[in-house]
Amino acid sequence: MIWAPLRPLIRRPARFPIYSHFSSSVTPLLAIPSKDRGPAPTLPRMARGLPKKSKLRGVDKVVAVSSAKGGVGKSTVAVNLALSLAMQQKRVGILDTDIFGPSIPKLLNLSGGEPNVTESNKLLPLSNYGVKAMSIGFLLPNEESPVVWRGLMVMKALQQLLHDVEWDGLDVLVLDLPPGTGDVQLTITQQIVVDGAVIVSTPQDIALIDAVKGINMFKKVDVPVLGMVQNMSVFVCPNCNHETHIFGSDGVQREAERLGTEVLGSIPLHPRICTLSDAGTPVVVAEPDTANARAYKTIADKVLQKLGI
Repeated sequence: MIWAPLRPLIRRPARFPIYSHFSSSVTPLLAIPSKDRGPAPTLPRMARGLPKKSKLRGVDKVVAVSSAKGGVGKSTVAVNLALSLAMQQKRVGILDTDIFGPSIPKLLNLSGGEPNVTESNKLLPLSNYGVKAMSIGFLLPNEESPVVWRGLMVMKALQQLLHDVEWDGLDVLVLDLPPGTGDVQLTITQQIVVDGAVIVSTPQDIALIDAVKGINMFKKVDVPVLGMVQNMSVFVCPNCNHETHIFGSDGVQREAERLGTEVLGSIPLHPRICTLSDAGTPVVVAEPDTANARAYKTIADKVLQKLGI
């Protein structure tokens, strides 16, 4: 294995309760009635124990693609967005931050690839279709190997994916975030400068519940929400061209208006998108002149405009 072993730092819990450190003459803060405590002090970021955000070396702009829910096609959107940006003559990379379920190796036909290491012990990303890529999936024995790690191991792996990859000059790095609003999302948004987030959802209410949570999370950590993508918006029958809104018709538009954000575009539910993704030949590469590919390119154009590049 080319990656150094991931050794979590385990600290023993304190033997004594915190109150043992107070003398008998000092009243613990929690014992003071809330009405008598006064306002909470305003502290700088570092004084509050939060890390200082920094830009990733060799990367100009970072865009996070999130859904906060699995199964809505987020990774497919992230890959086709990255490829569409590359078609605009931008230097683009994609970082798969889903430690437990990496999808980028298969979507970019890079399964089985193994990254090299520089003399300074940095990982060199793999590349296909003009996009650089890094994923924990490149470091596993095969795509069927599970990652059975506790939180500290996951965070150690994430730190190395964030800070130990030699991107060598990118205009845009797309982050494919895992489902949820937990440790991975919080670590990324607290440690690095994320220039914008794209939220992916189907029009279905059950998916939108989590998508809205994702939007609110990014607002809490001061990451601009560039807009929403309505995925699997409509199914067009290949025989009669009848349109069927399987997951509803306007759910994303409704929530975007309510939350004061924009719908960047809608992607149809089409079997070719699925088939080509499974084959490792995303639709914007395999069928660049189709309506399916143009839908992703429209989203990429709006993302570039919002990023100002």
